Order: sequence, then C-alpha cells, then structure tokens
Amino acid sequence: MKELKQNPRAKGLIFDIDGTICDTMPVHYIAWRDTAAEQGIDFTTDLFLEVTGIPALQTSQYLKAKFDADFDEVEFTRLKEERFEQNMHRAKPILPVVKIIRENKGKLPMACGTGGSQHLAWKTLEIAGVKDCFDHVVAAEDVINHKPFPDTFLKAAELIGVQPEDCEVFEDGELGILAAESAGMMSVDVKPYYEVTIGQEL
Repeated sequence: MKELKQNPRAKGLIFDIDGTICDTMPVHYIAWRDTAAEQGIDFTTDLFLEVTGIPALQTSQYLKAKFDADFDEVEFTRLKEERFEQNMHRAKPILPVVKIIRENKGKLPMACGTGGSQHLAWKTLEIAGVKDCFDHVVAAEDVINHKPFPDTFLKAAELIGVQPEDCEVFEDGELGILAAESAGMMSVDVKPYYEVTIGQEL
C-alpha cells in the first residue's frame, strides 16, 4: 500500500475523524444497521455510504422520511449512538494518517472537523492515541450547515489561524471531500491508504 503524504504547501492540517483517523466505520455501520432493523429498515452498506459524514440526528430524520417510518428521531439517534459507544473500543487507528499527525505535532497547526459529536470525537481520538495532538475539534453541534457545506472546515481553519487555501484536509467521505473543495482547501481521500472493512462483522 502506498505511503500517505501531505502537500508540502500546507501550512495547517485538518482531519476528519471517523474513517480517517480511526476506522470506526464498521462500528457505526453495525450500530445503524441494528437500530434500523428494530424499525423494519434494511440499512445496507450502500445506504451507509450515502449518509457518511451527515450528523446522526439528520441521518435519523432522513431514514424516517425515506422509509416512511414511525419512530422518534431523537430516541432513535440516542439508541444508535449508545450502541456505537459500547463498541467503539474495537475500532483500530488508521496508521498512515496517525503517522502524519504524529510527525506534525508541534510543527504545523492541526484541528479536526467531524460530523460526530464533541463527546464521541474526543473519545475516538483517545482510542486512536492522538488526543494529545489536538486542541480544536469542530463537531456537529458547532456549526449549522454540515458537510458538504464548508462551514466545519472553515471554522477549523479559523481556530488554528490558517487561511483556507493554506489548509489541507484529510477525509474519507465524499461529502467531506466536497466540503473541503467548497472551502477552497487542498484535500486528500485517505481510503486508498488503508483497507476499508465496512459491512464486515467486528
């Protein structure tokens, strides 16, 4: 597998978390699948890829509308996030990305931009062993317009004091790549640098 490298022009680095720093996507998928199954919804891997990067509550609202289901979106989201948190310790760090983070600690300003919550974001960074590398995380509750809108990454750039055009975003989701492009930032899709295991049992 080829080595992940950063753009030498980058003066600041911004990282998505789920599926970028830590391979939490299989854990998220199983949590969504099992919660949806209780409502008679077949949550496929294709559907999961479609909603990757969208905050959990908005995903719940989308599923309710798409399948004309009758459930409380807030409670559905709570159950899904609870299932995820119970199993997130099984997630593995994505080593090529962790290597970039470690190499740049104290050298370049860095932040995270995620569609997840602050609570789960910091817990995931801890599992990946890089919590000490970040002072700033922009999470779902910090912006109104989420990926593919640029707001998450623009706020992250503001927090680290780097102009958007000088930032490089590391992402795994299509919505995140679009958000980085919309923000005028450099971006790299990290999926080719590790084995994606969505849909496999843990």
